[in-house]
Amino acid sequence: MKIKIILITLLALLLPGIQLNAQTTGKKILVAYFSHSGNTRSVAYDICKKVDGEFFEIQTVKPYPSDYNTVVKQAKQEQKSDYRPVLKSKLKNINQYDVIFLGFPDWWDTYPQAVKVFLSQYDFSGKTIIPFCTHEGSEFGRSIADLNKMCPKSHIQEGLAIRGSAVHNSDERIKEWLKKLKIIK
Repeated sequence: MKIKIILITLLALLLPGIQLNAQTTGKKILVAYFSHSGNTRSVAYDICKKVDGEFFEIQTVKPYPSDYNTVVKQAKQEQKSDYRPVLKSKLKNINQYDVIFLGFPDWWDTYPQAVKVFLSQYDFSGKTIIPFCTHEGSEFGRSIADLNKMCPKSHIQEGLAIRGSAVHNSDERIKEWLKKLKIIK
């Protein structure tokens, strides 16, 4: 038995880049995201692979228009009126997750209303929330402050903002961020 433990320990030390993911940390990780154009989905998928998390897409029953100007106008109106879109599905049990990566595009300086609905449906007390967003220049805007208001009893970690046009070349940046957070090694 001692030899087995020693061999496993040596193997772990010799293999560079072993990920400290859900299997090795004992923490259950959820990667929840809302994506309109596919950029945030791409980042979410990359994070999910690296952290061995579970994937959950926040989707509205009524899809957003594909035309950029139309969706921008709609997003602004939704924020002004505090519109709450109906979501397609719900998580069965948020309590099983310790860490939630929360992804979204920055719309009008914060997260979309669909994310607000998602956050309002669950109790995130004691959970670690790690935000990430895609944007075209505004980074997180006020979304971190808004997230702290929505989830005051959560532990909000340092987020990652990626310009939409840089999403497909962001693998190293995502790795470095996850290493800095001590999620992967």
